[in-house]
Amino acid sequence: MPTFPEQVTTANMLVTFINTLGAVAVLLVVLGLALMDMGLVRRRNVLDTMIQKISAAMIGGLGTLICGYAIWQWQFNTAFGVPHPLRQAFKDWWIGGQFVANTAITIDPKVLPEADVLQIFLVFFVTFTMATMALIHTGVVERIKALPLYIMSLVIGLVLSPLVGYLCWGSLSPLTNRGTHDFDGIFPLYIFAGTWVLVLAWRVGPRLGAIRDHESGIKPVPHNLGLVGAGVLLILFALPFITIGSGYVIPGTGYFGVSMTQSGLGMVIMNLFAALLGGGTVGTIIAYRRREANWALLGPIAGVVMGGTLFDIGNPVKCLIVGALGPIVSLGTAALLRRVRIDEPKVIPLALGPGVAGALLTGFLQWGTKTGGYPGLKGEYALGHATITPWWQLAGIVATMLVAGVPCLIMCLFFERFGGLRVTEEAEIAGLDASNWDMHNFGDDLEPPVVAIPGARTGPTADNVPAGRR
Repeated sequence: MPTFPEQVTTANMLVTFINTLGAVAVLLVVLGLALMDMGLVRRRNVLDTMIQKISAAMIGGLGTLICGYAIWQWQFNTAFGVPHPLRQAFKDWWIGGQFVANTAITIDPKVLPEADVLQIFLVFFVTFTMATMALIHTGVVERIKALPLYIMSLVIGLVLSPLVGYLCWGSLSPLTNRGTHDFDGIFPLYIFAGTWVLVLAWRVGPRLGAIRDHESGIKPVPHNLGLVGAGVLLILFALPFITIGSGYVIPGTGYFGVSMTQSGLGMVIMNLFAALLGGGTVGTIIAYRRREANWALLGPIAGVVMGGTLFDIGNPVKCLIVGALGPIVSLGTAALLRRVRIDEPKVIPLALGPGVAGALLTGFLQWGTKTGGYPGLKGEYALGHATITPWWQLAGIVATMLVAGVPCLIMCLFFERFGGLRVTEEAEIAGLDASNWDMHNFGDDLEPPVVAIPGARTGPTADNVPAGRR
């Protein structure tokens, strides 16, 4: 078998390593979300929450690994004039395809230059789908059945998440080549997951005791807010590596956003931290004014999501201002959800609200900035032939929400008709650890009655304690 050493030059290996860090860092986001949910759910649901989140992430990632990545590669085949571009993308990039089943050094660079880099991009897409599913699960913890969640995960990984990437994320994607701009995965991750959760949380209903009191006395109770802080810090640690991986490193030429916008490694990291610090500071102010600690913990993430489409083409001043608006948009989104009685205080306020507002704001702030295309191509795929506008940002938002919302509603209605979407009320009261795994964890979420023993001393002694605690 012939080999092609030009595929594994030092420069190519360095780019591959940088993209590997970005891909693997996304797994830290999954872990961070898991820690956050562990702290926010009832003690008796911790184990089931972890199992559902990890399993949904694995199944979604498997779908993208099997053939989902081929959908994203469709845009490049189309631009480069490959016959039957979608069919060829599946032939090349499904798990047994020629570009997946062979090492880079054995692939002719005339057929696929920088094969190692594109193979790592496959892993990047896999981990992005895993993070998407972890985020979706966060929106419906403690009440969704496992089977519907896992089937949704497979469909999202196989088709839907890569389809949004094909439409909105990439220099040759259909909407990018008309003026839609993304950088940090705001469309395929945050807006997609937020829309899915909006529909799913509506259909699955609120947790018992979340909106109105339940006769059992059950209510959502976070049992360890310290884990939420640890999860947020872990996500913040991962974000710089993910941000770098959301673009192209071209040795000897520079760093470009995924839409082939001229940028720089230093600039995107400065912009990230400007948005992060702006969101964190405003979140802290909101937390103290409202006496709600969660805003201090989640404010930085709201800032990053709000500024994510701007990091490659903005500057630190713009990103600081936009990031500072993130917690404010989150607060308004959360208030709107309470008004319409949807029990979802995390994903929609943090992902959907700031994601949509930030994408639109980028359209105004960077109106006229060149985007899209590919070096060496001409005509409708020429480098920088498209310009960013608010209208095309809105088109990307609508397309993403349709790709997420319509299939989610159809699947919810199907599961409601056949087998159910939500766990039973008895299982929710008892706790999903006990119902599904025979693990009995007792916390303060549902206090057992005090058993009075005749002749015993009063007070919290060994003779007079809650029955479930002895």
